[in-house]
Amino acid sequence: MTTAADPTPRQPSPLPLRTLGDIRAALRDGHGFPGDRDNFEAALTRALEASDETDLQAVAEVIVDYRGRIRLRSDPAFEAALAEGLELTRTMKGRS
Repeated sequence: MTTAADPTPRQPSPLPLRTLGDIRAALRDGHGFPGDRDNFEAALTRALEASDETDLQAVAEVIVDYRGRIRLRSDPAFEAALAEGLELTRTMKGRS
């Protein structure tokens, strides 16, 4: 139980991303990177059209990829890590 005196911040609960519907809902709600919603549907369609009924590995790979993208973008530390990387790049370019 977290109290007002407890200094441990609560992490947001992870999005439920167990099903194709969960992933579509998360993308529809703006989770993920810009363009991911349309790109996901296009990649999923390509994977389905290239798969036969006994091998849906390409479909699974698309789902796993976008589930990871949603989780990455939803990570509270992502923005800070991105800003740190950009600042490091600017610093390194300034030394050249």
